[in-house]
Amino acid sequence: MLAQQTSDQLATLLRELCRLPNETEWVEFKHNNDDPQQIGEYISALSNSAALLGKQTAYLAWGVADEDHALLGTEFKPSLTYNKQQELESWLLQKISPKIHFRFWEFEVEGKAFVILEIAAANHTPVQFDGVEYIRIGSYKKKLKDFPVKERELWRTFDRVPFEQQMALTNAGSEEVFKLLDYPSYFELTDLPLPDNRIGILQALEADRLIIKNDAGHWAISNLGAVLFARQLAGFAHLARKVVRVVLYKGNNRVETIREIDGTKGYASGFEGLISFINNLLPENEYIGQALRKAVPMFPELAVRELVANAIIHQDFTLTGTGPIIEIFTDRMEITNPGVPLVDPQRFLDSPPRSRNEALASFLRRVGICEERGSGIDKVVFQTELYQLPAPAFEVTPEHTRAILFAHKDFKDMDKEDRIRACYLHCCLKYVSREPMNNTSLRDRLGVELKNSAAISRIIKDTVNAKFIRPYDANAGTKALRYVPIWS
Repeated sequence: MLAQQTSDQLATLLRELCRLPNETEWVEFKHNNDDPQQIGEYISALSNSAALLGKQTAYLAWGVADEDHALLGTEFKPSLTYNKQQELESWLLQKISPKIHFRFWEFEVEGKAFVILEIAAANHTPVQFDGVEYIRIGSYKKKLKDFPVKERELWRTFDRVPFEQQMALTNAGSEEVFKLLDYPSYFELTDLPLPDNRIGILQALEADRLIIKNDAGHWAISNLGAVLFARQLAGFAHLARKVVRVVLYKGNNRVETIREIDGTKGYASGFEGLISFINNLLPENEYIGQALRKAVPMFPELAVRELVANAIIHQDFTLTGTGPIIEIFTDRMEITNPGVPLVDPQRFLDSPPRSRNEALASFLRRVGICEERGSGIDKVVFQTELYQLPAPAFEVTPEHTRAILFAHKDFKDMDKEDRIRACYLHCCLKYVSREPMNNTSLRDRLGVELKNSAAISRIIKDTVNAKFIRPYDANAGTKALRYVPIWS
């Protein structure tokens, strides 16, 4: 997203660009050239070149002499320019893929008209105009396919620059930073004293790479800063669909919706409110303790927290038009995030931590929102066992990952799949705890009486046959048999 600019800021930016010794691969100067096709090709070329050079923004400026950068002024007015009966900006947007953020700025300096086209750098794939990718070679615009070395370098750049380090907004003044970011929450969550001056606040945010000072002395807000502390995620156009959506259904399907709400805040500043909101929507179970009867949420709060945090942290931000969603049914809760997992779902419980958004994960771990050591799935499994709930399920679609918590079921109501899943995850939990799984431990986990231990033996046999677990020592006697996950 590009920041709202004042005339003074734009004049300062123009002068900064004009101080460059000559045209660069991320800046182009024009006098009056208003050819839409050429403008579209320059958007592609400058965006790709900016990414290649590590710049967050590229610029196309009208009203400046090509040779000596003299301020001539221009007759070009993009707001009044049409192409094929469409507004120029709208026509360009249709031709650009993927949809990057760009904007024309019209302003005056010393009574002369100027235009700056501010273009966001490509961030995960080369930018095309009308199906063709362009690049700058020196001060010349060329087709990217004709320069395979540059193309390979560009793709390597995308691999090197994670989403969090890319910019959500460029050239913002300090006032706009304070308006867009919930900076008091940052100091509260990090347990730091709130500085009594603006410079101290900006320096603290800059130290955590939430904001970055640019060459013109203005601020850029990183994607990390925006997704963590945005007052309104919708205030950043490309993050509007990354809000966490919560949907409550009437039954156990999606036919009738009782309530649906989209979150607004950044993930760090809004997390506690999100968890409270979810818990208030959950049906309650009656829990009987020692002589006391009390209502508790259907799902343990710790399990909900870990799975929601996982969905936020492990999402693939490059998938557009989709974000984390929590769906609550009468018999289950489904927590879905964009992106396929980086590890085998069967190994969620024991795998070392691995995230495609490491800076995001690191910050949320630092402020205690998610599990410090790893994914927290072991906590989720432990909590479901403690509350005598069916084992959670994990599903992967071509573009999404889903975790499912199930409402309480009596053992007699569990189907074969429920029982095998419970056996496998119980075995994994025991394994990472350096404890054996046997008939007794699984019987305790499922709340089955000793006289029905034969039913537990059948479940273990089914889980072995499904190739999820194996005997630790196949030669041990029947009563001494212990089991470990098949991958151990």
